Amino acid sequence: MKKLILSAVLAAIFTPVALASKAHAQSASPLVYGMQVEELELRRGDETEDRLVWNLDAFVGKDEVRFRWLSQGEYDRKGTSFEGLENQFVAQTPVSTFFDVKAGVRIDTPKGPDRWYGVIGLTGLAPQWFDVEADLFVSEKGDASGRLKAEYELLITNRLILIPSADLNIAFSDDADIEIQSGPTSTELGLRLSYDVVDRLFSPYVGVVYESKLGDTADFARSEGKDFQTWFGVVGARMVF
Repeated sequence: MKKLILSAVLAAIFTPVALASKAHAQSASPLVYGMQVEELELRRGDETEDRLVWNLDAFVGKDEVRFRWLSQGEYDRKGTSFEGLENQFVAQTPVSTFFDVKAGVRIDTPKGPDRWYGVIGLTGLAPQWFDVEADLFVSEKGDASGRLKAEYELLITNRLILIPSADLNIAFSDDADIEIQSGPTSTELGLRLSYDVVDRLFSPYVGVVYESKLGDTADFARSEGKDFQTWFGVVGARMVF
């Protein structure tokens, strides 16, 4: 009798635990990984402006948390040098149905002095299905800056898509070594027309991009005799692996 009672007690204790563990295992999201090349394009401006530009996102993880490598850069094909190269390594987790928070590090190299930054940001879908991203950066020197990005996909047909985009960079302190003055520092506005050849896996596009330095940073560029605003024609492709 004692054995039967002990067995019943143990079953009452451990059966719910086992069932909960099994349910958790069944409900846990699977491991996913991949890469999205948001931009891979040639930009042609005036006679001196000819750039190869990329913006990619590689990721691995589950719905609960993902690890991402975000890389973007501009390579001057005429000057055979980088106009900019940025890599972010972040962890990302949901905070609501439509938004994730991310945190990690950002590394800028090789143009000018290398810079390391801590990163914290918010990314997701705003009302009306705008894809938005807001990041705060703090460099190893203690200088803070921010970036706001927004993009929208306007379906003309099921395959033909018009994509306006906007980026705004803001500095909260001066960093003369990389020619940055406090305030709004630069913006990039884009308009691209893409065509989905293979169900969003490969989408070539054409478009225009406007880049401009702003505020005191633009004044600094003028005083150095450098261009502070440029229009580009672009041709490229979006790809998903």
